Formats: sequence, C-alpha cells, structure tokens
Amino acid sequence: MTPRPIIIDTDPGQDDAVALLLALAAPEELEILGITVVAGNVPLPLTVRNTLKICELAGKPEIPVYAGCARPMMRRSVTAEQVHGKTGLDGPDLPEPVMRVRPGHGVDFMVDTLMAAHDASVTLCMLGPLTNLGMALVKEPAIVTKIREVVLMGGAWMEVGNVTPASEFNIHVDPHAAHNVFASGVPITVMPLDVTHKALTTRERVARFRALGTPVGTAVADLLGFFERFDEAKYGTDGAPLHDPCVIAWLLRPDLFQGRRVAVEIETGSERTMGMTVVDWWGVSGQPANALVINQIDSDGFFDLLTTRLASL
Repeated sequence: MTPRPIIIDTDPGQDDAVALLLALAAPEELEILGITVVAGNVPLPLTVRNTLKICELAGKPEIPVYAGCARPMMRRSVTAEQVHGKTGLDGPDLPEPVMRVRPGHGVDFMVDTLMAAHDASVTLCMLGPLTNLGMALVKEPAIVTKIREVVLMGGAWMEVGNVTPASEFNIHVDPHAAHNVFASGVPITVMPLDVTHKALTTRERVARFRALGTPVGTAVADLLGFFERFDEAKYGTDGAPLHDPCVIAWLLRPDLFQGRRVAVEIETGSERTMGMTVVDWWGVSGQPANALVINQIDSDGFFDLLTTRLASL
C-alpha cells in the first residue's frame, strides 16, 4: 500500500500531541511531508517547541517542522492556557528539543508543497485554527486543485460552542480563515465537538496508555491526566474529549465514524455569533453540500486504535 501524503497543521496542545503521535506511528499508511505550526492553544513559540518535543518523543527528528502564522488573519489572538497549561503541554516533563524548526514560513511550505504535488494528492490534517491554510488560499488559490482532502477538527452544531455560546475554539480563533477554507471548494471532512465529545479519555483508557510501559505511553498518560481536569470540572464527565486524534483516526480507520454530507458556512458578520459553524444538517437552506460532517464514533474502537498504534513507538 502506498502511504497517503499528508501535511499536518497543529497548535499543541495535549490532544494535538496525541494526534501527532498517532500519525507518526502510522508510516505504512501516512507519509508526513511536513508539519506546519500555528498559534492557537498557546502562542506560536510554544506550539513550535511543543511540536518539536513530540517528534523527538516519537523518535522522529527527521520530520520537517515549519513555523506558520503567529496570529489570526483579522482578529486578536486567543489562547487556551486555562485548558492546556502555561506551556500547552503541561503534564509530563519532556526534555527541551534538540531538533530545530526548518527555515521558511509554514504557509510558504504548504503552498510550495501543494503546487509541486501531482494532481490532487495531498491531504491536509488541520488540528488547530485554520490560519495557515486560510492564508495559503489567499496567497495561491490554485492550491485548491492539489488538495485531495482537508480533514479538520473544529466547529460544533448541536453541541454548540465551547468558547462562546456559538463557537468552538479552533473556528473561534480565526473565523475568517475558516470561512476561506469552507468557501474554497476543496473536499472537507469535519470532526466537530458533536463527535469528539463522544471520545472520552476515561480513567480506564488512560491507564491502558500507562500500562504500555514505554516513554510514549507514560507521556500520553501524563498529558491526558492533566488535560482531563478542565473538562471533567466543566462537563462533569469521566475524562475529557480527545478532539484532534479523530482527524488522524479518520484517515486510518474511517469505518469507526459516521456522518453526513451537508452545507456548512462560518459566521463572520456578527460579534454575538462570530465563528459559529452553521451546519445545514436537514438540508433546509437549499445550499449544495460542501463538507462531510461526522457525528458518530465507535469510541472503543478509536481507543483500541490509539493504544495499539502508540505501542509501536
């Protein structure tokens, strides 16, 4: 099987870290052309450092990592230290990285890599705010013809917002970039809160990672142990939603998910509902479908996949 070429765009974040580890543990299925980093869960210098730390934790220092946009396209930066801690990867004590970020801007890397691709062959895995891709579409609209699929974690429709009453964090941070992506015509698969809130890191599931007895397993258990506390207090659940790994799991095991092709638009005109993901689930608008929105997951199968793959690192 020929591995699927992918670019990962990320803002680690504990759940981003697990998503990166899952992708790095799947070399037979996924060819990581590079990782672009964006400001989001914490400011850009920290998200870059965290990405390098995770690549080294996985024993993959050869993966190219590029720093991208340090702020949203049109709005003030918003971060989430209250969820992820001051570093963005609070929990484990990971060593400072030896590997270094590659020269050049992440947006330029994304554009250059896509334009050099053969036909529509590259999948973009978007784990954070969509600023880098939004800017890439402005810089070179022709990249649309080179994208096989955009798979993103973001948005919500029935679960509604986790930052404002109307908006989910990744879309809320840069709604104008998200608008660019959803209006671009590229094939899109969306992992909203409606599905990620069904993938909870219960104590039993976290214990399985620790039981691997490896540096990766221990680090993941420590990451999730810290990450859980915010959402457990907020939602009263056993564990926290493991958002971003759903993107990578979709590429490896799409049979674990169910959804529907619908029309999706991003609200950018109202401060009250800024960043709202307007999902026409029942087809009442008459607008053509532009995204596959996922709303169901086999959570046991998802965590089995995570545990099995991470055991290989």
